[in-house]
Amino acid sequence: MKAGSSANGRYRVMSDQPYHDRHVVITGGTGGLGIAVVGALLDAGATCHVPYFVAAEAARFPHRDNARVRLIDGGDLANETVVARVYAGVPRLWASIHIAGGFAYAPIGETTVATLRRQIDMNFTSCFLCCRAAVATMAPDGGRIVNVAARPALEGRAGANMTAYAASKAAVATLTMALAEEVVARNILVNAVAPSILDTPQNRADMPKADHSAWPKVEDVARTILFLASPDNKVTRGAIVPVYGKV
Repeated sequence: MKAGSSANGRYRVMSDQPYHDRHVVITGGTGGLGIAVVGALLDAGATCHVPYFVAAEAARFPHRDNARVRLIDGGDLANETVVARVYAGVPRLWASIHIAGGFAYAPIGETTVATLRRQIDMNFTSCFLCCRAAVATMAPDGGRIVNVAARPALEGRAGANMTAYAASKAAVATLTMALAEEVVARNILVNAVAPSILDTPQNRADMPKADHSAWPKVEDVARTILFLASPDNKVTRGAIVPVYGKV
């Protein structure tokens, strides 16, 4: 246990495990950011429900043998049936964190309708369906939802040459703000983070000449997500939090 200061100068006792006995869904939990988020949640006492789409990622998932991890062979989260199956197996859902998504880099002249629709499904439709399922599953005393937008969702000009991706992530940001107003009366607080280029092995391989030290670290972004999804967050809703690092 640790002490934290209160507004009147006294101290209150805070748990080192604010997620103890709390169930959390993490989509995209077997990816770079997801692994960091799941690890932080486990340290904080959570039971983690992690749907996966790529079997190879699930096979090398470092937390797969933890007793408080439930890996779910979910499939495509843009599919209503798949999402319903994921959330049906979660008891007493406290938080739902939506990291799953995809990226496409191409000028608009090289962006097909199929690519546009795939970006919308991977980034927006999956997030929408998981938000809807989370709201329906959460107990009457509320919960937390955290989505993952992106820097181009806040700074549209940063989406040049990736317009389909930028537009789909902007939809995630708008969904977050609208839903936050819709469900606050149920004590469900909805927020999002908006990363720039995350420091992951894949991004380093794709951009070997970039200044990797300036990129936000997944562990730091995970800490931001954990606060927004935690019971310690009592007032923040509808926020799209920039997590840009020094980029």
